[in-house]
Amino acid sequence: MLSILIVNWNTKELLRVCLGSIQLHPPSGPFEVIVVDNLSSDGSAAMVAAEFPEVKLIASQKNTGYAKGNNLAFANATGNWLLTLNPDTELTDNSLDFAIDHLQSTPTAGCLGVRQVGLDGNTQKSVRGFPTLLGILGDISGLGRRVGGILDSYRLSRFDYEAEQIAPQPMGTFLLFRREALATIGSTDAPFDESFPIFFNEVDLLFRLKRAGWDCLYTPKAQIRHHGGESTKQVRRSMIWESHKSLSRYLWKHYGKSFHVVGLPFVSCLIFAAAFIRAKGYDAGFRA
Repeated sequence: MLSILIVNWNTKELLRVCLGSIQLHPPSGPFEVIVVDNLSSDGSAAMVAAEFPEVKLIASQKNTGYAKGNNLAFANATGNWLLTLNPDTELTDNSLDFAIDHLQSTPTAGCLGVRQVGLDGNTQKSVRGFPTLLGILGDISGLGRRVGGILDSYRLSRFDYEAEQIAPQPMGTFLLFRREALATIGSTDAPFDESFPIFFNEVDLLFRLKRAGWDCLYTPKAQIRHHGGESTKQVRRSMIWESHKSLSRYLWKHYGKSFHVVGLPFVSCLIFAAAFIRAKGYDAGFRA
């Protein structure tokens, strides 16, 4: 059984296309689709109820954020295979069947990511490494892209998107999880850490799976069409700050006890300085 879990906020037209593509390219086995709508103001929830009555709709009474929205979907899911799918995506072929079969045949893998193709037909860069102090410094300074190695361990600018391989953290646009793997790191009803409301929640989840001994696979043999960041574009300045705050929070959570007391605060200051420059000022970020 496959559970397809979609968290939506104000992307009604894209969500309609996404759900329609699932109807056109469903998996061969039993499946369910669960949509959590985070109090959209564009009629998304009404559209799902009217046009896709087979979809299990959870209409939240507030914008809970991505992590809590996914946890609501997971709590209502019954499948052994759990797919987090963004609403700005489209299925184009039998990639769902391939992804399930491939993950099922790889018992050491707890999740799987696929090739993401933009509207221009080009493969999007959708895989990164787990953030580390040196990796972040290499990314901020630009040295990672120039010299590679450990300084490029976060951005992974040399990642080969044509090769099937173990990948640290494919972006959460399409992540197929094995329920058995999620059960080893906590509750399968709420696998996401809600202290990362929008960004880095899937990075944190994949890192916890990795520490528990589960690999994540990337395969270019299955693919989706991806429009890209259509929800976050609506509040870009807030999302810039939220992404940088969540990166700092991730580093403190996983490395706060491992590094010199001066090193991590210094990197956090660089992260917030980068947010200030990119956003051209301060913003409080996401507020539920």
